[in-house]
Order: sequence, then C-alpha cells, then structure tokens
Amino acid sequence: MARPATPSRPVSVLNRLRARPEWQFFAVLPRANRPLAVAWWVLLVLLGVLPAAFAIAIGVLVSAVQGSDNLAVPLSAAGVVFVALQVLSPLHAQVGRNLGDILSTWLNDRLLQATVRPSGMGHLERADLTDDLTLARDFDLGISGPPLSISMGFIAGGLVEIVAGLAQAVVLAAYRWWTAALLVAAWSSTHWLLRESAVWRDRNTAEVVEAQRHADYTYRLAVDPPAAKELRLFGLAGWTVDRFAARRRRLVDLRWNATRLRERSVRWALVIVVAANAVVFWTLARDAVAGRLDLGAVVTYASVAIGTSALAFGGLNWALSIAAQAVDAVLRLDEAMAAAGSLTPGTRAADGMPARAIRFRGVTFAYESSDPVLDSFDLDIPAGTSLAIVGQNGAGKTTLAKLLCRLYDPQGGAVEIDGVDLRDLDLDGWRRRVAAVFQDFVRYELPLRDNVAPTGAPDDKILAALEQAGGLGLADLDTVLARGYDRGTDLSGGQWQRVALARALCAVRLGAGMVILDEPTAQLDVRGEAEIFDRILEATHSCTTILVSHRFSTVRHADRICVLETGRVVELGSHDELMALGGRYRTMFDLQASRFSEDEPDGVALA
Repeated sequence: MARPATPSRPVSVLNRLRARPEWQFFAVLPRANRPLAVAWWVLLVLLGVLPAAFAIAIGVLVSAVQGSDNLAVPLSAAGVVFVALQVLSPLHAQVGRNLGDILSTWLNDRLLQATVRPSGMGHLERADLTDDLTLARDFDLGISGPPLSISMGFIAGGLVEIVAGLAQAVVLAAYRWWTAALLVAAWSSTHWLLRESAVWRDRNTAEVVEAQRHADYTYRLAVDPPAAKELRLFGLAGWTVDRFAARRRRLVDLRWNATRLRERSVRWALVIVVAANAVVFWTLARDAVAGRLDLGAVVTYASVAIGTSALAFGGLNWALSIAAQAVDAVLRLDEAMAAAGSLTPGTRAADGMPARAIRFRGVTFAYESSDPVLDSFDLDIPAGTSLAIVGQNGAGKTTLAKLLCRLYDPQGGAVEIDGVDLRDLDLDGWRRRVAAVFQDFVRYELPLRDNVAPTGAPDDKILAALEQAGGLGLADLDTVLARGYDRGTDLSGGQWQRVALARALCAVRLGAGMVILDEPTAQLDVRGEAEIFDRILEATHSCTTILVSHRFSTVRHADRICVLETGRVVELGSHDELMALGGRYRTMFDLQASRFSEDEPDGVALA
C-alpha cells in the first residue's frame, strides 16, 4: 500500500516561520499602511547598504589620490553617500514613528472590531482569552514595553545592522570569498554563544503574565477615579505605588534574568571573533605588503571587514519580541472572539412580540468552565404582565435577563417568544423590542440627551421619560454628564440610576415591548425604589416587565413573583399567594421586614 504523502521539510519550516509572532508582525505592516511600509523597508535597506557603498567610495577616492587622478567624481560620490547616510537616518526614524502610530491605530481598530462585532458577549467573559485581551488592550501604554512608535526605531536598528553586515561581507568577498565567510561565521556565532542576550525567552510564561496583570491592575487603581476615595481614606496611596513598583520591578528582573550574559560564552565569543579578525587582517596586511593590493583596495576591504561586526549587534531584538506578541495577540483574538461570541442571527420578524407569552422550556445554561446556572429551567411569563424575580446571589437571576436579551444562547432547551424559538428571530429586531437596565449600566460621558437616548429620540420623549423616572431637572439636555468637560457635571449614584431608568422608558416610547430591570435602583432608598417601580409599572402597563430586586417593598407590586434557587423555580405566585404559602418567599420577606422595622418602627418601609 502506498504511503500517504508527507509535506516536505522546507514547506514545514516555512509554515513554522509563518506562525511565528515576528513573521505576523512584518506581515501586518503593509496591511496597516502599504506605502509607508514600503518606504520603511526601502529606507532600511538603503541605510544597510550605504556603509558598504561609502567604504567603496573612500577606497576609490584614496586610489585616485594615490594615482594623482581627477578627484571630482570619487570625491562627489563619497560626499553623496555620506550626505545620504546623514539624511536618510532621521528620515527613516520619522517614517518608522509614523508607521508605528498607524500600526497601533490599526491594531486598536482590529481589537475594537473583534470585541464589538460578535453579537453575543461570551467572548468578553472567557477566562482563556483574558491574557491575550490584556496584552492586546494595553500594548501601546508603555507598561509592558515601549509604544510602537518608539519600538519601530529599535526594530529598524537591529535590521539595519544585519543588512549592513551582510552588504559589507559581500564587498569583502570580492577580495577573498573565505575572508567574508570567516567573519560572517565569527560575528554571527555571537548570536548563538550569547543567545540569552538577544532573546527574551520568558516573554509569555505564566510568571510574566501574572506580574504584568498585577502591574496593570495596580496602575489602574491609581489613575482611575473610582478607587480614588478608598485609596485615600484607607491610606493605600503608598501601598498602591509600592505594589506597582514591585510588579514592574519583577518584570524588569525577569527580562534581566532572561537576557544576562554567561561569562563562559563571552570568553568563547571573544576568542572566536579575535581569531577570525586576526586571520583576515593578517592576510590583508600580507597582500598589501606584497603589492597585490593598492592602498585604495586596502582601505575598502579593511573598512568592510570592520563593518561586518554589525552582524553581532543586529538581529530580531527584544523590541520586536514585545511588539510581535501584541500583534499576535490581536490576530488570535480576532478569530477566537468571533467564535466565542457569535450567535445565529435568525430571520423571523420580531415586530409586536411578545404578544402572548415568553416561555423558558427546559433551559440549561452554564458559563465557560463552570457548573450549570440554569438546569432544565421552566417558566411561563404572560405578555403584558409584570414579573419580579428574587433569590440568593448566584441563583441565576441576571442570567435570565441576559438570555432574554439574547446576549447568550442556552446550551439546552429554548427560550420561546409567542411559541417561536428566540434563536429564530431577527436578532436586531428582537433587541429593538427589549429595553433593559442592568445594575452595572453604562454612564456615558455624553450630554444628558444622549445618555437617555443613545440612538436618538425627540426631546419631548426624552423629557417625558426623565419625568417618569423622577429625573426631570437633573441637568439640561445638553449638559455633559462628566467632569472635565466645559460646563460638564457628574451625578450621584441615585441620580445616575434615574437616568438609566429613563433610558429604558424612552426605549418603550420608541417601540420596545419588554422591559428588564436587573437591580437598577440599588443606590436609591427603599421609598425611592418603590416609587420609581410604581411609575415604571404605570408607564409600561402595555409591556411585559421583568424586575430583579432584593427589596420586597418593590417586588410585592408585581403581578407575579418568581423565587429562584440553584437555577430552578421553587415558588411562583402573587405576593399574597406566596405569603399565604409560608415558604421561602415568606421567610425572606419576614426577615427583611424585621430588619426594616428596627430602623423604622412605623413599618412604612414595607407598607
């Protein structure tokens, strides 16, 4: 039987090279900006070749002087090459900085697309993507390495040295081929003998990633406003700085340990380099003394022989390693996030839904690498009614909200809208029918108008929504809700929650048919929350309203209350029915009522 064909070794080696982060880095340069990438490479090659050309020009000039020939042409040639060296170097540096900035923008755009393009959100909560996401997000902040605009200079420097060393070796080969081969081998051997000084091999170990993550976390604690109060209140400012410095020092130590020189390798490298140069220069001196080389040739060959030393200092350096890892992380995330966060779009129109009922039928759901949050979950929600969901933390309340918004799809069973599997509905059409406010709602650094209606709405609808949410008069619609802007302002936590509720109510006025409130009023007092929920029920009487809350003074106003426990419905009914049942709901209600009665003897909190 014939053996199956196996790929040839050269093809295998080429495939491995293409999979290297360094290859990926150079491959994306023209994708970021082709003209600038071409200019960068052309200037790089010229800068590498010009030292050899200068050595030739000087040799020709010396020969012309020795022979009393016309000096105009050789002197002009030497001058042109010298000026080109002086001019092209800063020009190449500027091209590199521009290319680095453009590449950084291209990578950030690619990362943004990778994170927002998937219609779900599973890719943003995957633990196995966290390290790549951190590296891809922060690569240009100067924490793990210099920004790309600066790294391009270091990368170019290493490559120019290699081209310069090879170009001068080619010129030396015109004298005797073996002299070029000997010096190339000697100077190149330093990359093997001193390999620990050229490659940061520990770049992606778990230890490095952990140190980087801690450094990044501590840095954000120090520079972002949310932690500022506690850092000062608890005297943690010094601790934060010390912790960041310690983590950064750990990264520096790891780099130093990976790039330190070994003494024995240094001695061997010196022996090889000195011996090779001694042989070459002794041969040059012998031929010059014997009259086999004129003075111009000796100057040229001696110059390029010295110039081959650039091979020892050139190469794919640490800056390329860091930059290439960032590029590789972004490219990996592009594909991985698309797979982790994709949802089947569906084609059926969602207009007017839900009109009859929402049904969870045998729904099973688990987050990545965790136990099921919902297990064979069943629940019917009649359209146009209000349902409150209560239960301990981790019972699956927020997961239900995410499934209804179709941010995830269940692994088993189905969520049905009027008898239609939610996965069969047009995704954008369904989401237009849903208005949701989560506990971690977004506070946009935009005018109040855009916070209430991010996609736009008439001012009368925005003002009506603010009034229903108790947020009328918080600020003018044109006021930016963030300090640091001209006439900008910030709001208290409770005021922000009213803005978020107005966002949902405005969506209802624009056509949403279902409202999901996932503990959106946690920073309001008990009376304020009850008042807001009553207003919401009045404003959404024609909608299906689902409320997640821990406060029973609020949930008691819902048409029905669902008690969740370990991903299952353990009790379902109205407030009066569940109180009469005397089960879990009654126990939780009485416990909270007793706590409030201690603070408010008149009992008004739960009245």
